[in-house]
Amino acid sequence: MMNFTHYDLKLCKQGQKVEVTLQGNTANVILIDDANFQNYKNGGKYQAYGGHMTSSVSLLQVPHSGHWHVVIDRGGFSGTVQSSIRLL
Repeated sequence: MMNFTHYDLKLCKQGQKVEVTLQGNTANVILIDDANFQNYKNGGKYQAYGGHMTSSVSLLQVPHSGHWHVVIDRGGFSGTVQSSIRLL
C-alpha cells in the first residue's frame, strides 16, 4: 500500500502556479494530471512534474490546462512530513 498525501486541484489553466509548503522531512512532490494519477495510484508507469524537494517552499507550474493533482510522498523513507498547497 502506497502512503501519500493527495491534493485534487480540479481544473487548472496552463501556466498556473502551485505553491507547495513542506514541514518536517524532505519528500517527493509531484504535479500529475488525472490520467497519470490513476496510473500512479495503481502502481503503473506515470509521467509527472516535480521531484524530490528539500526546501520548505516549492513552486510548480501547470504545463497544460486540465485536471491536475499534487502528490506528496516520502519515497519509502520513514518519518512524516506536513504539507500544504496554494494555487497562485
